Amino acid sequence: MTFGFASSSAASLPTSAASASRLLEPAEWSAAGIPLLRNPREVVSGLHARHRPKPLTAIVAVLGPDERLCASASFTRRAAQADGWMFRNALLSQLRRVIPHDLRRRTPVRTAVLLYCREGAGRWTEEDGAWMWGLRDACTLHGLRCGAYITLTHEGWQVLGEGRGGRRPNAHSVPEALAMTQAPPLTPRTGGPVSDVLRRAAAR
Repeated sequence: MTFGFASSSAASLPTSAASASRLLEPAEWSAAGIPLLRNPREVVSGLHARHRPKPLTAIVAVLGPDERLCASASFTRRAAQADGWMFRNALLSQLRRVIPHDLRRRTPVRTAVLLYCREGAGRWTEEDGAWMWGLRDACTLHGLRCGAYITLTHEGWQVLGEGRGGRRPNAHSVPEALAMTQAPPLTPRTGGPVSDVLRRAAAR
């Protein structure tokens, strides 16, 4: 599976100076020193199973120093113009709802990551750039480290700026935990002395 960066007319933003200032280009994101996830597939699979996202669903998650999940929240992106400032406010509202801020700490110890499920290809779009800007700003205002930005499309998942990704889970796959619970039931065993007793009792 090939990953890269390209513009997408399907999810592009207006080219005004105001909107352009509220998105991050891939080069800016890569140069920002975003901490790498030790096991991105585990993080993605866990969030996918927990929130079962559909296209236009954003999941913001806070990870501890050991990369364990501290809190997470999901919400649906409104069908309005994509804008980093709006995304920042939405993310900040969710963070304030699920976890206390760390503004009193000199150095952040918890990291926020964002998984966004959308249609289209897995390559970078200007909408992704607006989400990146919003995540970085929301983390600053909540006292968190800005972590990975992950897209989930029909192609699979991708950690933008890192080149790591996979085909499953994807935007239309069944969560792994759900798939296990929906396995066909075991065929009941028949025969034996207990069955004979039950048949005789039912016949009376």
